[in-house]
Order: sequence, then C-alpha cells, then structure tokens
Amino acid sequence: MISKRLSIVASFVPQGAILLDVGSDHAYLPIELVESGKIERAIAGEVVVGPYQSAVKNVETHGLVDKIQVRLANGLAAFEETDQVSTITIAGMGGRLIATILEEGLDKLSSVNRLILQPNNREDELRVWLQAHGFQIVAESILEEAGKYYEIIVVEAGTMNLSASEVRFGPFLSQEASPVFVEKWQKEAGKLEYALDQIPEKNLAERQILIDKIQAIKEVLHASK
Repeated sequence: MISKRLSIVASFVPQGAILLDVGSDHAYLPIELVESGKIERAIAGEVVVGPYQSAVKNVETHGLVDKIQVRLANGLAAFEETDQVSTITIAGMGGRLIATILEEGLDKLSSVNRLILQPNNREDELRVWLQAHGFQIVAESILEEAGKYYEIIVVEAGTMNLSASEVRFGPFLSQEASPVFVEKWQKEAGKLEYALDQIPEKNLAERQILIDKIQAIKEVLHASK
C-alpha cells in the first residue's frame, strides 16, 4: 500500500515504538506499521481537513480505530506527554517547514527517542537546525522514485559537529556514496554547469558561486570512488 519512500521511512521505526506521524495524509504509514505488527499504537496528525477525513476513513476501513488515533492538529500539537510518543515521522515536506514544526514543538521533544525526517528539499538547512538544537544524525538513506530523489534523515538526541560538506551532502550519505547518491549529484552538477554557461564572463561573483558548488560536488564524488 505504501510507496518505496514511505517503506524506507517505516524501516527506521523501532519495533514496538509509539508513533506520531506528522502530516499523515491518508494515514498509510501508521496503518502499514500497525498491520505489519511492528508497532501497537500510533497517532496520525493532519492539519488539513480533507486529508484528515481521508485518514479517519482509512483507519476505520482497516478496523484500527482502537490502535490509531487520527487528530486534526498542527505539527507537534497532535500529541501530549501522556501519549508517551517515542518516535516521530515527518515525511514529504520541505526541510525548512520540518525545522519550523520541530522548533515550534521543541519543548515536547525531550521525551521522544527518535525522529525520522524525509525532507523534499533544503536538506542542508534541516541538518544545520538539528545540529544547533541538540540532535545527532544516526542514519541516512537516499532513494529515487518516479524521477525524484529523496533523502531520509534519522536523528536522536545528542551532539554533532558537521563539516560544510556533511551539511550539504549528508554525513552518512556522502560516506556510503550509493549509486543513487552518485547519480543525484552527477545530475545536479550537470544542471549547475549548464547554468554557469548561461552567465556572462563579466559576472565574476555570480559565476564563482556556481563554480564553488560544482567543485564541492566533484570533490565528494571523487572521494567516493
């Protein structure tokens, strides 16, 4: 029922976790995790009425109303300390929005063991935020689905000191340098080189920004060989 992207997100959810899925959409992820026996209980949080109603219907259809609560709420407002949530998933949003959601509920995260985050963009900004707010990356994954590349970042409480390269490319992703990782950044370098060709030679500062980005990609790809 769930996509390859959500399957990988699900793989990082610990056995027996109490889950909050933020922006749960149709509640596919919690339903899959409960039906597979990986978790017993979940909260599906959704801020938009349409998807919320769809999630309610799906949970009812699957006969899981006693195990999955669907709540109409914004971000981490979907749970309270008494829910004993141990794992939070936030998938399919921009990295900046994910950081905002976490920031707005930061005081509620001390009792949560693991965050599994799948930003659609601005992964670097999310990593910077995590580093500044007492989180460490414990695992990462990258996949391609329907022509798009997705990064999954798994974090727990702790400290880290990422280099500029690790912020951009991911500490685990750049170290593992999977074929999907290489493919993504080769394509990105090609786009930047095309953009560079469109900038007049006299625009030195503008060109240098792109040249530096291309060089950084070439360095991380060379290191992966």
